[in-house]
Amino acid sequence: MTPELHAAVVAAAEEIGPGHLRTLASLLTNGDSAVEHAVATLAYRHAARRVLDALGDTERAEAAAFARGVAAGYEAHRARSSVDPVWSGPDSPSVPVRATAQALVELVAGAAHELILMTYSAKPYKPLINALSTATRRGVSMMAVVETLQGAGSALAGAEPYAAFTNVPGLELWHWPTSRRAEQGAKMHAKLAVADRAALLVSSANLTQSGVTSNIEAGLLVRGGAAPQRAAEHITALRDRGVLERLR
Repeated sequence: MTPELHAAVVAAAEEIGPGHLRTLASLLTNGDSAVEHAVATLAYRHAARRVLDALGDTERAEAAAFARGVAAGYEAHRARSSVDPVWSGPDSPSVPVRATAQALVELVAGAAHELILMTYSAKPYKPLINALSTATRRGVSMMAVVETLQGAGSALAGAEPYAAFTNVPGLELWHWPTSRRAEQGAKMHAKLAVADRAALLVSSANLTQSGVTSNIEAGLLVRGGAAPQRAAEHITALRDRGVLERLR
């Protein structure tokens, strides 16, 4: 077992999940084409190609057994999940709760590979911008999906929401074009953050200082389990299908 194959299989477990990794493992002995095109998503094809490229002299049966073991271990680890409420606004000393701002910055600071943000409104919040910039230097792949002034209609004013992130190098900015919305007036209203498909913060708070600190906003911080993986998969599928479009 080469270090390259070990790394490729472990990365595949993180990127495509244990179910698709098992699919990959079951087809390893059937030829490269069967493996690479078994699942019709871009993430799967990339992961499968990296595994195939890393095979080298390793017997495919051995590689398949290793992939199944990684899938089983990853699934067991992911099943251990926790869900905690997070709040913005005034605290209640008799009831300890996590602050939205703290949970958001810690989630970003803990990301090792991938970070996905979605927000309706956005304004520069220095602790978040600093954490994102530091994540860039760690090599974290980052994308943010934001609403636009056109999409929001008269509900948002001032600078475009994406302007809050333009000073973060390496952060890809995406939006939902109004031309691709089935109904007039539909909004990109989601507010969430996903780190490494293992931690998910979903909240009523926009990524603004008032949203994560001052307003009364509520959310949940989910670590482990299927929810972070599924949220990331849904957003990347919308991107890959062209529902979301890159902001230039």
